[in-house]
Amino acid sequence: MLKKWFGKQPPKEETIVAPLSGTVVRLEDVPDPVFAQKMMGDGIAIDPTDGDVVAPVDGEIIQLFPTKHAVGLRSEAGVELLIHVGIDTVSMNGEGFTAYVKAGDRVKRGERLLSVDFSLVREKAKSAVTPIIITNGDAIESLERKAEASATKGETILLHVQTK
Repeated sequence: MLKKWFGKQPPKEETIVAPLSGTVVRLEDVPDPVFAQKMMGDGIAIDPTDGDVVAPVDGEIIQLFPTKHAVGLRSEAGVELLIHVGIDTVSMNGEGFTAYVKAGDRVKRGERLLSVDFSLVREKAKSAVTPIIITNGDAIESLERKAEASATKGETILLHVQTK
């Protein structure tokens, strides 16, 4: 089977689960044009119902923003994800955010990455809606949305991705 790939690795599949519990939101409905118009990449979003953010895949933390409002991961299949907690939350300068990981950490699906005071986010930021973006779209062969109306962190499958 590998011979048909002529020395290249065969495509890898990745299942991305919900990093938060809440209501699933189409990316096009996120109240920020950068995300809604997919300028940063394709994906999905969640309007959260609790404050835990967990790893949606097994992989590595490749970035934790100093304000803790966003975290980047690379899955074992090579899918790069950005979890951007809320809209315009960078202006909160980390207030209401606690990080449990740092860049370089290896994480397992369901492991807690952040805790967030979403009542504070809803008070101080534009929205609590949290986009989950695939930032290396050029490496993606196919993306299938699997999400239901609501999601349970660490359990509900949001996306099924196949890399090139």
